[in-house]
Amino acid sequence: MRFKYSIKAIPPSNNKFIGKNQRWQYQNEKKKWARIIQLFCVPRPREPLKKSKVTIIYYFKDRRRRDPDNYSGKFILDGLVRSGIIIDDCFSCIDLKLVGNVDKDNPRTEILIEGI
Repeated sequence: MRFKYSIKAIPPSNNKFIGKNQRWQYQNEKKKWARIIQLFCVPRPREPLKKSKVTIIYYFKDRRRRDPDNYSGKFILDGLVRSGIIIDDCFSCIDLKLVGNVDKDNPRTEILIEGI
């Protein structure tokens, strides 16, 4: 079972929140991304996938240097769990891969999910 989703946005870097005492802004952003995932990630499996390979591909608008750990997929993975696409985002349930590419004309986030 395979799913491919495309979202015309990129979640913020973790640097936007880490060490800045912005708890409420962080929670609001997390809720926003949960809604985005619910809207754009269709169709969904009938039952949440118990074990899956999740690849998140960020297409940034420029070649500016970005660290993968700052785009860990936190907002996306939590949204996938909340939407019932994957059962959990723990190490025993997902094999996560992060990729960064450039598409100046169409920045986006693509999510590839394959049941294992």
